[in-house]
Amino acid sequence: MMTRLSILFVFAISFPPLHAQYKVVGYIPNTLDVTLDFDKITHLNLAFENPDAEGNLTFSKWNEKYIRQAHACDRKVLVSIGGGTASEDVVLRSRYFTLISDANRKEFVRKICAYLTVHRLDGLDVDLEGSSINEDYGKFIETLSDTLKSMGMLLTAALTHANGGDKVPVEAIRRFDFINIMAYDNTGPWNPDRPGQHASFEYAVTSLDYWVSRGLPKSKAVLGVPFYGYGFGRDFNNGISYAQIVSTYTGAEKNDVSGDRIYYNGLVTMRRKVAHVVNGDYGGIMIWQLAQDATGTKSLLLAIDQVVHNK
Repeated sequence: MMTRLSILFVFAISFPPLHAQYKVVGYIPNTLDVTLDFDKITHLNLAFENPDAEGNLTFSKWNEKYIRQAHACDRKVLVSIGGGTASEDVVLRSRYFTLISDANRKEFVRKICAYLTVHRLDGLDVDLEGSSINEDYGKFIETLSDTLKSMGMLLTAALTHANGGDKVPVEAIRRFDFINIMAYDNTGPWNPDRPGQHASFEYAVTSLDYWVSRGLPKSKAVLGVPFYGYGFGRDFNNGISYAQIVSTYTGAEKNDVSGDRIYYNGLVTMRRKVAHVVNGDYGGIMIWQLAQDATGTKSLLLAIDQVVHNK
């Protein structure tokens, strides 16, 4: 006869905690030297490293610290290539187009994989978006996928349906281990005549629905949330961290707008988004970016962790 302790043990291994299936992916600009709470994330994305004309990726001096700390906590670390600058910078965008072309793709992928091995990384995150997605993108992803899977490494992407998502081939979508869905920047300082929430709950739902409709399994759909806001009116800005918002405006953590039309996600909206992901059996939550969070009870990462762990 099984003892009560034995029954509890069997139950525990048969029914893992609810949160075990969800990813919490945090980006960190690797130009920053900050302390991270690895207990509350599952994956760390180092942003960004980009290639020279020969296809050799740069390596930030802070990367080694983050890789060492993450692995000590049994967390996965990926390097992210591209970023918003890859689509805005004419030279960098052109360089990517050359490197992923038929003539150069195989060698570029070889250099990427060697880089991942040398630096003990767990995979690659491809953040090519908007105008930096061309007709060779799909073939680039397929070649990467074939090679990285043979090495036991992850391949992910950061994508938005509102900026080039329609140019991503269905076959490429199927190749990713998961996609970090950038459900933010629906408006901003580049659009001063359209003030409002850049990352509403409704926009998050629309973003998830789009990628699932393109064939992405829900388990691979990771919802991106912002730890920053944009201001309009007298408080116009090009981006302000959540930490700065809550330190400037009393009670801001309970709202989604403060000051003169500064829009962001407060604790209530953040919890609502995470609950939608958990209850809908989506893949998890992605954060841009960890260094913008507040501390203590106002922390958005803490709020995410509490919902995922049903605290």
